[in-house]
Amino acid sequence: MDKQTQTEIEAAAFRQLLKHLDEHKEAQNIDLMILAGFCRNCLAKWYRSEAEERGVTLNYEDAREAIYGQPYDEWKEKYQKKATPEQLAAFEARQNKSA
Repeated sequence: MDKQTQTEIEAAAFRQLLKHLDEHKEAQNIDLMILAGFCRNCLAKWYRSEAEERGVTLNYEDAREAIYGQPYDEWKEKYQKKATPEQLAAFEARQNKSA
């Protein structure tokens, strides 16, 4: 596989991941962090970092908007639920496990 085709496939897979996350807003960021060790905000940080490595200036809020498909504050107000004590305990246990 040539490099251009590989890049196109990777980009398409990334777009599909974003679409999947958008279609499953019930998957809360804390749940993603507990299960996978990353969340939508992590994706935004990686997105921003990769842009900057290529000389593209991108602030964090714009990166989050690219990942969430809307301004983060709007998404958070509409879809983010308060973490339960059980979720917080599971998140802390995962953090301690990986430390």
